[in-house]
Amino acid sequence: MRILVTGGTGFLGRQVSRALRERRHTVIVGSRRAYDARRMHFEYLLAPEAWLALLKDVAAVVNCVGILREVGRATYERVHHEAPAALAAACSRSGIRLVHVSALGLGSAARSGFIASKRRGEAAVRASGADYTIVRPSLLDGEGGFGARWMRRVAQWPVHFVPRDAVGRIAVLHVDDAARAIARLVERGGIREAELGGAEWRTLEAHLAALRHAGRPAAVVRVPAMAARVASHGCDALHVTPFSFGHLELLRRDNVPSPNLLPQLLQEWCGAETRAKGSEMTQSPSTVYATMSTSMGSCASMA
Repeated sequence: MRILVTGGTGFLGRQVSRALRERRHTVIVGSRRAYDARRMHFEYLLAPEAWLALLKDVAAVVNCVGILREVGRATYERVHHEAPAALAAACSRSGIRLVHVSALGLGSAARSGFIASKRRGEAAVRASGADYTIVRPSLLDGEGGFGARWMRRVAQWPVHFVPRDAVGRIAVLHVDDAARAIARLVERGGIREAELGGAEWRTLEAHLAALRHAGRPAAVVRVPAMAARVASHGCDALHVTPFSFGHLELLRRDNVPSPNLLPQLLQEWCGAETRAKGSEMTQSPSTVYATMSTSMGSCASMA
C-alpha cells in the first residue's frame, strides 16, 4: 500500500515508517520539515478540503502527530482535535483507512488542555464515518525520544524527586514494539480501538529505579501534590523538560492498557514475517510477550 505517515519524522513516526517499509509498503512522510515529501502544518489543516491534495494516491494514513506544549497557532485544540477531525472527514470522503495515534489514560475528569484535546480528537475520529482505528500506547521508551532521554538521565541522579500523588502505574513499552503493532493495525483493519502497553506495570518511582545503572539506589523525595503542580506549570511555561501538567494528571492514576492488544499484534506481525520466509513460529504468544519490555528484535531471529 501507499501509506501517508503524518508526524513521520518524530520519535514514533520514524519507527512506524520503518516498520511499514519492512513490509514492502510505500511510505510517504508528512511533516513540518520542508525536505519531506509532503509538507504539512496541522495548525492550518482544519477543514477536510485542506487535506484532499495531501491524501492523493494513498490507501491509508497513520497520524502520529502530537505536541507536548502549545506554541503560537499550534495549540492543543488545533493539533489534537480540529486537524484530526478534518483529516478523518477527508479520509471518510475519499475511502482512505485512518490509524489515529492517541494516548492512554485520557480520563474525563482531567483538567489538562493536552488531555481534553486528545479526547475531543478521538471523538471526532469516531464520528467521522471513516474506516478508522484509534491507538492508545502507554509511555514509550527507546533511543531518540525526548521524554525517554530525560527519564534515563533523571534515573541516574542521586536523588529522585517524585510527586507524592504520582501513584498510578504505567506500562512502558519500547517504541519499536509500538511501531510494529501500529503497522500491523494498518494492514489488518477490523479493530476500532487498540490499547498498547509493556509487560510490566510500574509507578514512576519504580520505573526510575529500574532505569538506574548506578550501584546504590537513589534517595527518593516525595514532592507534595501542590508543589508538584506548580512545578509542572512552570515547566509548561519555560518549555524546559518533558514534565508537564498533563503528564502529572496522567501519573495520578493507572495508565495501563485494558485489554492489551500488543501481544496479539506482535504475534501476528512475526507470524506473517516467518510465513513469508517459509518458516514456522516456534514461540507462543506468551513467550513473545515476555520479551516486550526490552524490544523483540527481528522476527527472523525468533523463528
